[in-house]
Amino acid sequence: MEAMVDACQRFFELPEEEKKEFQTRNLLDPIKCGTSFNVAIDKVRLWRDYLKVIAHPEFNSLYKPAGYGEVSLEFSKRTRAVATEILSGISESLGLKADYIAKAMNWDRGLQILAANYYPACPQPDLAIGIPPHTDHGLVTLLIQNDMCGLEVKHNDKWVLVNSAPGSFIVNYKSIWHRATVNNTTTRISIAIPHGPALDTPTLPIPELLEKEGETAKYIGMTYEKFMELQASPAAYMVPCLDHLRVKDN
Repeated sequence: MEAMVDACQRFFELPEEEKKEFQTRNLLDPIKCGTSFNVAIDKVRLWRDYLKVIAHPEFNSLYKPAGYGEVSLEFSKRTRAVATEILSGISESLGLKADYIAKAMNWDRGLQILAANYYPACPQPDLAIGIPPHTDHGLVTLLIQNDMCGLEVKHNDKWVLVNSAPGSFIVNYKSIWHRATVNNTTTRISIAIPHGPALDTPTLPIPELLEKEGETAKYIGMTYEKFMELQASPAAYMVPCLDHLRVKDN
C-alpha cells in the first residue's frame, strides 16, 4: 500500500509539462489526469489533482515516474483479489451462490480503475473542497490513503469523518453519499479502486431476489457504460446518481 501511495505521489510531483500528455476529458481513456471532478460543469477549481488508470480488463500503466508500472501491476492484482472475495461474501449473504454476482457482472471482463487523488494543503480550507458530494459508480470500491484523513460520509443528515487504521482498506459497497475535504497543514493522498461489471453488462436488480420477496424493480436498468456516463453528466452533479434511475411509481 505504501509503495502505491509513494508511486502516485511521485507522479503528482512531476513538473506540469511532464504530466500534460495524460490530460484528457474522455471518460474511458485508459490513462488521464487533471484537476477537476467534472470539467464540464464545475463552477470553481477544486483543490485536488487526480490520476485515473484503467487496470482491468486490460492493464494500463504510466512509464513515469520510474517503477510506477511494476508497483501498480502488483497492487491492482491484489486489490482485485480482495474485491473478488468481498463479492463472494455479498453473494452468500444474499442467499446466492458465492460466484453469482461475479458471473452476473461478467467479472472476468469487469472494469477496475486506479483513481489517485492529491489534495495539497489549502490556505483556506473552508472555502474549498477536495471532491464534492457524490456516489461511486463501482459495485465495490476499495480506498487507501496516507496518514491524513479527509473522507466524510453523510450519516443522519450530518457529515462524519471516516478514520481508518494504518494499512487498512475502506470498503464502499453501496451508494454512500460522500465527499473529500481539505486541510491547511498537510497534503493528503488517497487511492480509490472501483470495481464494476464489464462495460456492456446490464446493471439490474437480481431477478431471483425480486421474485423471492414478491417485489418489482425499483430502478431502471442500463449498461454499466451508460451508468458511468450518467454519473459523469451534469444531471448527476451534486445529486445521487440512483435518484435518476428510480422508477417513479416507487
